[in-house]
Amino acid sequence: MIHDLELLQVGKTYPDGTVAVSNFDLRVEKGEFVAFLGPSGCGKSTTLRMIAGFEDITDGEILIKGRNVSHTPPEKRPTSMIFQNYALFPHMTVRQNIGFGLDLKKMPKVEKDQKIDRILDMFDLTEFAERKADRLSGGQRQRIALARGLVVEPEILLLDEPLGALDANLRRIIQNELKLLQRELGITFIFVTHAQSEALGLSDRVVVMSNGVVEQISPPKELYRRPATRFVADFIGSNTVIEGRPSSGAADVSGFAQLDTPLGVIRGRGASQPGLAIIPAEAFRITPKNTLGEIHLSGTVTARQLVGSVGHFRVRLSDDREVAIETHSGTPEAQALQPGSLVTLGVDPEAITMIPA
Repeated sequence: MIHDLELLQVGKTYPDGTVAVSNFDLRVEKGEFVAFLGPSGCGKSTTLRMIAGFEDITDGEILIKGRNVSHTPPEKRPTSMIFQNYALFPHMTVRQNIGFGLDLKKMPKVEKDQKIDRILDMFDLTEFAERKADRLSGGQRQRIALARGLVVEPEILLLDEPLGALDANLRRIIQNELKLLQRELGITFIFVTHAQSEALGLSDRVVVMSNGVVEQISPPKELYRRPATRFVADFIGSNTVIEGRPSSGAADVSGFAQLDTPLGVIRGRGASQPGLAIIPAEAFRITPKNTLGEIHLSGTVTARQLVGSVGHFRVRLSDDREVAIETHSGTPEAQALQPGSLVTLGVDPEAITMIPA
């Protein structure tokens, strides 16, 4: 099977010996929306620039549609890149900015104008076509950057934190437009972001990176529910991580792995010889100690904050650790809880992920 994009053991090491990216493996199907997610300096933007050809690779191979482009210059790759600052030409009109890539291809004027007119209409920019780009709003400039990237009809669109300069409301609007546009056009998108909400809300798969290494590649729901490493558990969502050692029973009759911890035996899904139990904040519930099959932990509420429909609580457990809990703010339990309240927390073992230490 030929993929739109393949990264085979791709790496980048700088002359001073600094390793920016190591052994990056990824296969992307046509029309997929893949997000690279991680903290600053993790290697996600470097990887994107290597795909675009703006950064040389030192190891591995990059294939687009089965063709090795590892050492092909950027202008000869079937990719288009959109930068965080949009990289528009302030002295050019909207039409000129959008047509810049077509000019580089020396496209005939009639065909070029047709393509520009069509994409101006698609992005609702026709009335601004002859206006200078620096006289438009942030959202309009973002649309110009997208239009310029798409008008050349790339096989793959590369987006390097393109929404980072927008305010929160405009960012949400452009996020929705971006996903609808990607589905409509069927173009493969590779999207770099440090914002979890963008990665989890927009993409088909998320690549989580740390220190130049891929930690996990999963669909958003699986990534959120089943972190594969300690880093992912700490980075994604709000999880409680409990250390322990594999229980001598290994697994119970239900197939749950068991972990001996200072809080007692904890059961969950995942590694047969676990060292860590990962519990999402929303998996906890305030409960009487009478629900069969649940893990029960006792503690004291230390903080309470109700934000809209969500109640955020902190509870100190018997081993003095504090855990984060998210629940519906409208429940009687959430309304009644105050700092100092004694509570019992129930957790369904199905919601607990076991991973190696």
